[in-house]
Amino acid sequence: MNIDYNQAKFPIGKPVKHRLFGFRGIVFDVDPEFGNTEEWYESIPLDARPRKDQPFYHLLAENEDTTSYVAYVSEQNLEPDDSDEPFSHPEIEDYFIGVEGGCYITRQKAN
Repeated sequence: MNIDYNQAKFPIGKPVKHRLFGFRGIVFDVDPEFGNTEEWYESIPLDARPRKDQPFYHLLAENEDTTSYVAYVSEQNLEPDDSDEPFSHPEIEDYFIGVEGGCYITRQKAN
């Protein structure tokens, strides 16, 4: 499904952080609305469960314990990460070629 990236608050390459859990990540893909499994969605506690009708972001994520995981987070639970702290995720170079103006520059995929 194609997304109108103008509707997504955070573009590909934007550093973000989770509002509740504080982990950081770099957006590498966006779903226009919830696109994960129902089992995954139901595993979220009801009082913290986000709406499905909003963009969901795939993040190269890291926290204090690890620098190597992928997170799937609703737009309502993200905010910009303007800390300028470097990321150490080992997959950054698979998706991005550098940083400019606080945003990661997307690596162009071969057709």
